[in-house]
Amino acid sequence: MEEMERDPSVFILGEDVGAYGGAFKVTEGFAKKFGEARVIDTPISEAAIVGAAAGAAHMGMRPVAEMQFIDFISCAYDMLTNYVATARYRAGLATPIVVRGPCGGYVRGGPFHFAEPGGGVLSYAGPEDRVPRDRAGREGADQGSIRDEDPVIYLEHKWLYRRIKEALPEKEEILTPIGEARLAREGKDLSIVTYGATVWKSLDAADQLAKDDGLSVEVLDLRTLVPMDDAAIMRSVQKTNKVLIVHEDTRTGGLAGEIRRAHSTSRRSPGSTAPSCG
Repeated sequence: MEEMERDPSVFILGEDVGAYGGAFKVTEGFAKKFGEARVIDTPISEAAIVGAAAGAAHMGMRPVAEMQFIDFISCAYDMLTNYVATARYRAGLATPIVVRGPCGGYVRGGPFHFAEPGGGVLSYAGPEDRVPRDRAGREGADQGSIRDEDPVIYLEHKWLYRRIKEALPEKEEILTPIGEARLAREGKDLSIVTYGATVWKSLDAADQLAKDDGLSVEVLDLRTLVPMDDAAIMRSVQKTNKVLIVHEDTRTGGLAGEIRRAHSTSRRSPGSTAPSCG
């Protein structure tokens, strides 16, 4: 809403984002405030939503395209990978769109409303991938994503919508830098590399390990998956020499494999021992 107030080129489109206010009421009141021309209820076609957003972006607009549930981003995969992700390289066209949607489990979502597709986005040629873990992080990442000149896929964990609350400073702009991880907890015995809702579960586990076993666990919140903050991961792993990767993504092809490849033994500092990845 703040970005739509600041910049008239920002608009939102998606299924039920207008009159209904979104499946999770994220856009409730937007249609009344900004009108139907800037809060557009679309047909049930994710490919059409992303395609329309890309065309509008080429014409100087800044569309925010909502996937009602991020699982159905798969229906727009061709548009995202073969067009949006390659538009700048192929035709020199900036495509400043944000594709956002609720992701993740813990809410009895069933087989079509639980996906956490962060790892799948790693193979895209163009879009950046952001996963906020709290209110301030969400607001800062959201605003920064809308202002970015390239496409951003923005994953909002539905389990956090009603559970994590935080007081924000009035009239203070919060912009979360893209590609910069956040050290959520310092430690020396083990590094947990994570993002999204599992940041909170990792912090709970770190508290329990400190209480029960006297272990000092470091928790690194990636915040952005593409680009990934390799330097922050390496700093943490070099400190603790042990790393546990925690995410909801698929075991095969998920983020854990990407981190293992990026930080293999060939990239160790001289004299260090190989970090273990879980």
